[in-house]
Amino acid sequence: MNKFDCDSCLSYTRFKILYEISTLFIEKKDIQKKCDNTLKKLKQELYLQRCALYLFDEDKQNLSIFSSVDLTQMQMSMASYKLGEGATGLAGQSREPVVIENIYNNIIFLNKAGSRSHDSIGYVAVPMLVENELIGVLGVYLNQSSELSFDETIEVLEIVSSIIAQNIMLHREIETEKKTLKEQNEYYKKEILKEYNFENIIGNSDSMQSVFDIIKKVSKSKATVLVRGESGTGKELIASAIHNLSDRVDGPFIKLNCAAITETLLESELFGHERGAFTDAKNTRKGRFELADGGTLFLDEIGDISANLQVKLLRVLQEQEFERVGGSKTVKVNVRLIAATNRNLEEMIKENKYREDLFYRLNVIPIFLPPLRKRGSDIVLLVEYFLEKFAKIHNKKLHFRKDALDIMQSYKWYGNIRELENTIERIVLMSEQNIINEEIILTFLPYLDKKLDIDSADNSDEERESLNKNSSILTQNDINKLEIESIKKALDRTNHVQKDAAKILGLTPRQLGYKIQKYNID
Repeated sequence: MNKFDCDSCLSYTRFKILYEISTLFIEKKDIQKKCDNTLKKLKQELYLQRCALYLFDEDKQNLSIFSSVDLTQMQMSMASYKLGEGATGLAGQSREPVVIENIYNNIIFLNKAGSRSHDSIGYVAVPMLVENELIGVLGVYLNQSSELSFDETIEVLEIVSSIIAQNIMLHREIETEKKTLKEQNEYYKKEILKEYNFENIIGNSDSMQSVFDIIKKVSKSKATVLVRGESGTGKELIASAIHNLSDRVDGPFIKLNCAAITETLLESELFGHERGAFTDAKNTRKGRFELADGGTLFLDEIGDISANLQVKLLRVLQEQEFERVGGSKTVKVNVRLIAATNRNLEEMIKENKYREDLFYRLNVIPIFLPPLRKRGSDIVLLVEYFLEKFAKIHNKKLHFRKDALDIMQSYKWYGNIRELENTIERIVLMSEQNIINEEIILTFLPYLDKKLDIDSADNSDEERESLNKNSSILTQNDINKLEIESIKKALDRTNHVQKDAAKILGLTPRQLGYKIQKYNID
């Protein structure tokens, strides 16, 4: 073979390697993988050794290895150069290629990585530049097998370093843009929540805007307010908002759920008791009305109090005075009352289960809270709010896909906001992947296929209670039961193909197999 043939062969090799490296950066891989593959290509095609790509840190003013071939993690961590230090640092500082023809007798060659190969004879360091801005340095070792001379190697490496530098710069710009967009998205999300957040009540629907308008108008007055709505709609938040916007904001805000206490104890809780009034009454105790003096008292489930207590409550509302249980001394208070109920008090009046005069005394300012299913886009706002809240608590990063959000918005939410909140927490706890899609959501919504209307007159109180079971606070046992139910649903939908069921649940097949064994699922 003559010299012309050899030159042609080497020229072809150079063009081939440059073409193949260019195509590597078109592939859909991360920048680290692309650089690794480029260095491997240099080693395989040109027989270059211990190829390393150093990136320049402008703050630290040094060069450290980003990608390499034939170097261990320890060697990579050791091979860091300041600008001007060694052949690598000198190439970065001068922005010109540096050639060490004999690495054994040149003091510029520092070899911080150590354990040089006995086959290595020379070292070439080429700066990676974009419009004279230093991105890094590409360093390679030449040995006896290397097909190219020093000049030919520099020629090829200058082109390769330019390709790498351009792609790294582009990658950085894209990552910076992504970070900026993410920060903007987070900022706008928080701003939107602020805009739609009224005294910790999130909502932008027309029905909620009407509620907010009423709150603003009545907060400064002393009028009694009756908040009505289904269980889980946020009646306590309304009461809190009214108190915070009133002139009594510096006074106490006292709360009591009338349905959670027996009649005997409820009277004592409301009005207090004297020492010896009943068994275990060892000391005089103030009731909620006294504790709320100068402030606001919120009585939830006001429709559940007995006829006897209705009479006593009416007197307090009219006269602002009462006697403690077992006492005769009249206690005067200055309390603003906010009551709430999910019961149909008008029907109870017709059935002689509720005093009409008390109802009118409570119903001075009625506020009707709409059920969540009638609040439209508020559902998405609440989903985003609770997702951010629980993801932060459980140190996770999750995102709802549009198809999943569409299902959440169209779901009936019979347990209202309380059910939505518990559902989001359950999803955050149980999901093993970052993207929440339609298939995952389907396993968490128990009434998705039921065509029930909670406003229908055919629904009894028992049915309503059944629909609101999800409103209770989740215990670990509840979570286990829900997880078992979700696994069984996924297995049924996939004809018990565990691989497909695992995909629906966002688990690996191994994780699903463990859970099936843990819960003894057949």
